[in-house]
Amino acid sequence: MMLRVEKLRAQMKKDQLDGFLVTSPYNLRYLTNFTGTTGLAVITLDKAFFVTDFRYTEQAAAQAQGFEIVKNVGPIFDEVAKICQQEEINDLAFEESYVSFAEYSVLEEIIEETPLVPVSGMIENLREVKDDAEIAIIEKACAIADQGYEHVLKMIKPGMTEIEVANQLDFFMRSLGATSVSFDTIVASGLRSAMPHGVASDKVIEQGDLITLDFGCYYDGYVSDMTRTFAIGDPGSQLKEIYQIVLEAQLKVLEAAKPGLTGIQLDAVARDHITAAGYGEAFGHSTGHGIGLEIHEGPNVSFRADKQFVVGNVITDEPGIYLPGIGGVRIEDDLLITPDGNRVLTSATKELIIL
Repeated sequence: MMLRVEKLRAQMKKDQLDGFLVTSPYNLRYLTNFTGTTGLAVITLDKAFFVTDFRYTEQAAAQAQGFEIVKNVGPIFDEVAKICQQEEINDLAFEESYVSFAEYSVLEEIIEETPLVPVSGMIENLREVKDDAEIAIIEKACAIADQGYEHVLKMIKPGMTEIEVANQLDFFMRSLGATSVSFDTIVASGLRSAMPHGVASDKVIEQGDLITLDFGCYYDGYVSDMTRTFAIGDPGSQLKEIYQIVLEAQLKVLEAAKPGLTGIQLDAVARDHITAAGYGEAFGHSTGHGIGLEIHEGPNVSFRADKQFVVGNVITDEPGIYLPGIGGVRIEDDLLITPDGNRVLTSATKELIIL
């Protein structure tokens, strides 16, 4: 963890910052390994403090190796003020996306000697490049999702509701060691498959339905995210045709993804193929996004994402076509950017399965 703190310090030096207040739970987990619900960190150029209350001091001492543990009895920001004074911090960076206006007002009042500097994305940018330990955990989360899909194919049948399928899938992934789901499981069947984010409903699954299943799990703090589309009975020729187009677009992205390419370029690989097939208007979302401690993090794969991919990025590849009143298809894998291209972390079959 201290290696990550050193990377943050290098950035702080570059931006001439003396201190950094970390309050985002994801960024705290990344820098300190702390998994409790109450705490914050103050990082200076040569020291690291972790502040929490009596419930978590023992846990913090075990998890936040290399941090000086400070117990707050009164308001937690009072300890931040004391650290600023004691360490003679000239300016304190804070995460503007995670500090509420009320918290900012309190901080400003009690740390009047130390100017507060809003920053955005500094730790998130570090998180975009996964180390070997993070990759191994994400691979495990992906393996659980792969097994989850196999389980659904064996268990699903006409007459079940979407929510029943989602619940069984969620519990099955937990039985394999997942701590929770990455997001509310999407089971969109029949005409509902035309909804890109059709969270499982009480709709009954029927013969002839095409079903989009978008799901994933948290394992040891990291997520997986995959989508498979399959059918119960023959879904008809048009849906089979768009399935083929989406699959081709998805495979083209897998073939193209490599370091040095931008999110704009990779997004165009899928978008151009779907547009050439006549369905450009029906693909309204981006081709993918980064995953890690959060289900959506950088780098993105979209028409606005001009950042180049680097080794260690983990991104999704999820083109789709959605036809209101008819149905929709999305296919999604998670992939790791490697020195010579990429490696797919989700391995469940992508052929159109008709049960």
